[in-house]
Amino acid sequence: MQELLSEYLPILIFIAVSLLIAFSMMFISFVVSPKNPDAEKLSPYECGFEALNDARGKFDVRFYLVAILFIIFDLEVAFLFPWAVSLKSIGLFGFWSMMIFLLFLTIGFIYEWKKGALEWE
Repeated sequence: MQELLSEYLPILIFIAVSLLIAFSMMFISFVVSPKNPDAEKLSPYECGFEALNDARGKFDVRFYLVAILFIIFDLEVAFLFPWAVSLKSIGLFGFWSMMIFLLFLTIGFIYEWKKGALEWE
């Protein structure tokens, strides 16, 4: 039992020190930070609505559209990396499969562009 405890002692010390540092940083930032929000801090930033408002208020659909477009093109990159790494082993079939996938994404991107979904008014 003593040997088991001596093996896990460095891990426990590491966890204790990291928790101590984390909680001390949170406490210091809570104590030191100014607590006087002005009009600029309470103004809408990138989200487009008031910062301290009802959570069940109306939300512009364009934000959802931008988020969906980001997810689509982010997934494209997530699929491109493993494809590029394994391209040598998957051969010509894998190459043309990815080209078809990219063609579909490009068609969707052009459709969104023509509909004006990328324009911000």
